[in-house]
Amino acid sequence: MTDEKARLAREISARVADLEPQLIAIRRDIHAHPELGFDTVRTAEIVASWLRAHGLTPQTGVGRTGVLVDIVGAQPGKTLLLRADMDALPIQEQTGLSFSSTLPGKMHACGHDLHTATLLGVAAILPHYRQQLKGRVRLIFQPAEETPESGAEAMIVDGAAEGVDWAVTLHNKPELAAGDVALTRGGSTASSDEFDVRVHGISTHAARPHMGVDPIVAAASLIGQLQTLISRERDPAHSAVLTIGHIQGGATHNIIPDSCLLQGTIRTKSPQVRADMEASFRRICAGVALAMNVRVEVDYLRGVPPLMNDDRLIDALEEILSHQFGKPIVAKPSDSFGAEDFSLFTERAPGCQIHIGSGTPGRDDHLHNSDYQPDERSIAAGAQALVRLSVDLLSDNNK
Repeated sequence: MTDEKARLAREISARVADLEPQLIAIRRDIHAHPELGFDTVRTAEIVASWLRAHGLTPQTGVGRTGVLVDIVGAQPGKTLLLRADMDALPIQEQTGLSFSSTLPGKMHACGHDLHTATLLGVAAILPHYRQQLKGRVRLIFQPAEETPESGAEAMIVDGAAEGVDWAVTLHNKPELAAGDVALTRGGSTASSDEFDVRVHGISTHAARPHMGVDPIVAAASLIGQLQTLISRERDPAHSAVLTIGHIQGGATHNIIPDSCLLQGTIRTKSPQVRADMEASFRRICAGVALAMNVRVEVDYLRGVPPLMNDDRLIDALEEILSHQFGKPIVAKPSDSFGAEDFSLFTERAPGCQIHIGSGTPGRDDHLHNSDYQPDERSIAAGAQALVRLSVDLLSDNNK
């Protein structure tokens, strides 16, 4: 590491350390007042007030309740987008913390309070480096990451992705020790597509099955056949997850019904596997319909795509973040099949997701859990990572 890069690492670390108590206080305030979906009104006001207090001019109401602000460098250049999500989950908190949720049935159980506080730290520090920046850093604070109606999509409709050359987000990860930083190659998260399949038969008395067509037997056959898409058609190195989450058919013991409904999801880690799975799914449904003499109606709804990490950007961030944290940070494949609507940004510009360790010593925490207690040191690590990559990507440091 050159002397200048080492000096910059120390300087960014010191600036973050000075802010850390304020950022933790903000995180705890947001944690105590969780808001769901697009109802992030109070959180957005906290964000906008902080940005104004640090000399910035935020746009509010972007994607309904999102906040956007550009930090413009001294020279023209590329635009780097950084995102934090703000919404909570419909979970009753069980942590017993002094700053636990004050709102019944709502909790920050995915750490979006950490993400919001982290990006506020970035907003306070980056203006100190305007003279080095060639281009602009766009900070977006997004609602509704956890809901079917996507906050990312709403912000994109309102222009948040216009002119963006790179898009980066972070997520806390309790499986990593607090403060550790990890990068992934390929798909960071999976696509999430939903299906409703209605199998239509002919109803009849249970004593006379030959006088009808049984949609439940056909549905059972279909469920078994669909599982072979994973076990017998997919390369294990490029796998997918197919889940039947709901079955509904019939009303009583002695009637074969007219129809049976199956609902579920398909998750994949690449655009090609996603397309292949949909085509194969429809083929199996059509084949079972023919074989079982039923009519199969398929409603296949594409959700968010897989979040694909750009290889060239990951190459750059391996070096940049290794400099900042003083140890090698090497990207590895991800094993997550969760979904993330930031993928709508990475469809439009090269991007990636950074994982920040939030594991609390002595605990075995998991996201979306009512007792989730992440280590708040992840805020400082995330702020260091985002500030450093912003400065290096938009200056001459990354050489």
